[in-house]
Amino acid sequence: MENVLRPLIVVGGALALTLLLGWLADLLLRRANARHPETPLWGLLRRCRPPLQVVLLTAILRGAYRQTELDIIQDHEAGIGQVLSLVLIASTAWLVLRAAAAAVESTYARYASMSADRARVRRVRTQVTLIMRIVTAVVCVVAGAAMLLTFPELRAVGTSMLASAGIIGIVAGVAAQSTLGNLFAGFQIAFGDMVRLGDTVVVDGEWGVIDEVTLTVVAVRTWDERRITMPVSYFTSQPFENWSRGGVQMTGSVFLQLDHRAPLALMRKKTEEILEHCEAWDRRSWSLAVTDSTATTMEVRVVVTARDADDIWTARCTVREQLLVWLAEEHPYALPRVTTGPADPVPPRPAGGLLGKGGTAAADESRELPDTGRG
Repeated sequence: MENVLRPLIVVGGALALTLLLGWLADLLLRRANARHPETPLWGLLRRCRPPLQVVLLTAILRGAYRQTELDIIQDHEAGIGQVLSLVLIASTAWLVLRAAAAAVESTYARYASMSADRARVRRVRTQVTLIMRIVTAVVCVVAGAAMLLTFPELRAVGTSMLASAGIIGIVAGVAAQSTLGNLFAGFQIAFGDMVRLGDTVVVDGEWGVIDEVTLTVVAVRTWDERRITMPVSYFTSQPFENWSRGGVQMTGSVFLQLDHRAPLALMRKKTEEILEHCEAWDRRSWSLAVTDSTATTMEVRVVVTARDADDIWTARCTVREQLLVWLAEEHPYALPRVTTGPADPVPPRPAGGLLGKGGTAAADESRELPDTGRG
């Protein structure tokens, strides 16, 4: 009977203690969140409850599993201890990542709520995203190394490999030169404020928005919902357009080819009326002017402003469409036309044809040549 009760007491006590400690931690976090609603950290830390309970349960079982005194556990004591150690390391890494994510997300949320500059908010978002990726990579590498070092065989192998670590590092650095270049380019983008999440860019002739930034690649979402994945080093070595650099406000132009008789004064009034009903226009400024002319048409340019790249595209399309419809309905003479004239009449053919009456051109030509004589 004791052989049955002892394992139940050990496992049941571990589970009960784990649930109690997890509930107490969650209760404290809820109270802290209620007292300090301006700080989202306490509410975000509640996500750490599952990994915390796994860590507590594994740690308790790791220290008390021998107390069960079961034959099967005593026969496989080393293996069970090894498994519990691996689970404890993995759950600890999980807990650290959850806590780090909560801290980073809380910092970003507070900064975003206090800052009115959207460009700076996107910059901070890009930085904290890359910082979180770096922390994740470091924690995973450390956890993996710690798990490998729990095996006695790998300790001896690791000791013997330390002597050749310098040569291996040089070879790996040469082999992964492009990868390391992208990695350092990722740091440069994160803290050099070159591109940020949400920036509107033009790369390789494609217009899009920065959708994702990692340590090695940048994903650009185009206007037609395609994703262009480019190496980070492209943005540090190649020229590209960043329409959000220095502010997200944009100025766009609409060009119209019209007849010289187009009513410019009426067009200005109509453009102002169109913009007054266009939500994409930010009401900063607009203008309409003749910028060029040819023998048959003149070029009219309409300049409008908007809050960002999406709104400037909408404003340009709205102005172009409504102006053309208005001109076609109210002033059709203002639209360009192709000027044509009557064709010249075809001259009649000669009666003898192309060769004349003599039958051959050579004969007619010989008759017209003067007689020069012989000798």
